[in-house]
Amino acid sequence: MTLSYICCMVINIKAFGICKDWLGGREITLDFEGATVQRLRSALIQRYPQMSQLPSLLIAVNREYADDQTTLKATDEVALIPPVSGG
Repeated sequence: MTLSYICCMVINIKAFGICKDWLGGREITLDFEGATVQRLRSALIQRYPQMSQLPSLLIAVNREYADDQTTLKATDEVALIPPVSGG
């Protein structure tokens, strides 16, 4: 039997690029139920529907790229990094 642990936490998020515009600032605090990057991603899309336009959005936790199964703690430094273009 597998138990899934879901908790309510408040996490500080730094936003870059278009994410900064959509979230209304460079840093936000988000209260959500979850403990993984995947749940954070879902909470962000629920609160900011335009975030669903960025399927390749990268999320960094403590300055390292994180996958969806990465477990989050309230003390983690989280950053939203949208795709970049250039030439």
